[in-house]
Amino acid sequence: MNETMQTIFTRKSVKKYKATPVEKALIEQIVAAGLAAPSGLNKQAPIVLAVTNKALRDELSRLNAGKDPFLRPDPFYGAPCVLVVLADKSVPTYVYDGSLVMENMLLAAHSLGLGACWIHRARETFEMPEGKAILKKLGIEGDYEGIGNCIVGYPDMTPVEKPRKENRVYYID
Repeated sequence: MNETMQTIFTRKSVKKYKATPVEKALIEQIVAAGLAAPSGLNKQAPIVLAVTNKALRDELSRLNAGKDPFLRPDPFYGAPCVLVVLADKSVPTYVYDGSLVMENMLLAAHSLGLGACWIHRARETFEMPEGKAILKKLGIEGDYEGIGNCIVGYPDMTPVEKPRKENRVYYID
């Protein structure tokens, strides 16, 4: 099995992190991999907020937790870095394009020896007045929708292998 296939098949969601900060060079590689994802008509609708500032990270966690049906105190599981993917809603393929950015970042983090997990509710977070205020404060203008939060850090757990469902492919020769 080649290295790419190995990365795909061994990546698992990490839900407990060490407090150790992630080096900026690694974050830059992960973000670059995300932004290298294909996009509809090459419109490149997604943008990424690379959040390592603890106060902003904690604010995003608080906003996300307010929409969390599982009522976790920290839906980011202690990860010190949150890579928020937002995408320009004027591009018809924005949700798909943002999803590809998320997947590339999840795979890149794993390939670099880091843990990562897709956390939902980015859309809800940035629909709230507080979320909109964050974007405004950062100078981000436009009609962006939150696609997902890619939490990243050094794992403090070993993810459990979960069985994959069968009979999900239909070959038509």
